[in-house]
Amino acid sequence: MEVIITALGPDNVGLADPIIHHVTGRGARIAEIQMYDHDEEHLFAMLCRIDIEEEEFAPLQEAMRQIGAHTSLAIRVWSRENRAKRPRIAVCCTYVEHTPRAVLESIESGLIPAEAAVLISNRDKLAPLASEFEIPFRMIGNERGVADDDAMTEILDEFDVDYVVLARYMRILPAQTCWQFAGGRIINLHHGLLPGFPGFRPYHDAYHSRMLTFGATCHFIIPELDAGNQTINQRTFAVAPGTPLKSVIDTGETENEPACLVEGLRRVVEREVYLHFHRVVARNPTTDP
Repeated sequence: MEVIITALGPDNVGLADPIIHHVTGRGARIAEIQMYDHDEEHLFAMLCRIDIEEEEFAPLQEAMRQIGAHTSLAIRVWSRENRAKRPRIAVCCTYVEHTPRAVLESIESGLIPAEAAVLISNRDKLAPLASEFEIPFRMIGNERGVADDDAMTEILDEFDVDYVVLARYMRILPAQTCWQFAGGRIINLHHGLLPGFPGFRPYHDAYHSRMLTFGATCHFIIPELDAGNQTINQRTFAVAPGTPLKSVIDTGETENEPACLVEGLRRVVEREVYLHFHRVVARNPTTDP
């Protein structure tokens, strides 16, 4: 059973030792370790991917809870195999309705074999969408739309979420959130083709570059913003010369972006791909768990 352990908290000496010693003492095989130690932020973060017997999962969770209490670390123990047939999804959004709606419709229809656990937003515009699909809505933004990132983390824990889907959620997640749900648990929809058109206005940038092909990118979010190789799915559409920018954006938002994210999320939920050492790799059904 593949298990991902993440730890985050105030920097100190020897924080990784009790975690590593415990998992190796329990007979686990360590497949990946990443650690982050930033003196200026006084922050320690760690990801450890291990292979362990399935019956050891619950005892491991309890042991990590005790280690977390002793070290003041927020430790999470997660496995994509724990609810492989029906993982719990948190859908995060802001203003654009088409993309989160497509995700919820795909879950409802069974195209994506998952459970929509909660809809999270830094604005209240899409609260009716949660009511329509009969799922809880949680508002984490203030009057200016500034998100309470700690509140988001608490909500994700409250609803015991497996994957976090950023369906045109127009805020940048801080590194602390990315570390706590690292290992391929955060999936983002960017409304442009990466790496060519990053930023908040990719349609405008591509249009002013006289592009006739536009697109969207579904990718895993990782703590290191400048890292690459996290693309899960890309989808494009072509327009004729002289097509107004508004028409380009309308087509992208209503048709291309929703289809791109739905297919990317399906690939993750169906475990066709996963994130390993910050790279998206295809799962081999004959050898991978």
